[in-house]
Parts: sequence; C-alpha cells; structure tokens
Amino acid sequence: MGIFDKARAKLEELYGRAEELYGESHGDAAAEVRGSAHQIEAEVEEGHDAEAAAEEEELGHGPASRRLGRPDDGTAV
Repeated sequence: MGIFDKARAKLEELYGRAEELYGESHGDAAAEVRGSAHQIEAEVEEGHDAEAAAEEEELGHGPASRRLGRPDDGTAV
C-alpha cells in the first residue's frame, strides 16, 4: 500500500468519524451508519481486517468479514 493509498484511507476514516458524530449530535441514524461504514471501509483498506470485521458484527456483514473468510450466515469460522 503506497503513501497515497494510506492517506486516502486515513482521510476516509476521519470523514466517517465526522459523519458519525454529526449523526449522533443531530439524531440522524442514517448519518451514523454511513459514518461507521466509511470507517470500516478505511480499516479494511489499511489492512485492519480483524478490527473492521468486529465492527461489522454490530452493523452486519461486509468486506472485512468476507476477506477473513467468515460466512454471511453469522456463524463464526
């Protein structure tokens, strides 16, 4: 992963956190979920698959759980 990819992933993570905080402060559940999704995607791009997969368990299944080989039916591998 190059320096620009890392910077883009970090920016995505920060944007996600900002959107999540906006959603929390304004009572906008959709913004909270979008913010969490941005953060999880950034963690996957940075290579933090285990952390991202753990967060996905709260929201549902996504790219990190697929990269770790977890099935979509919710059972652990």
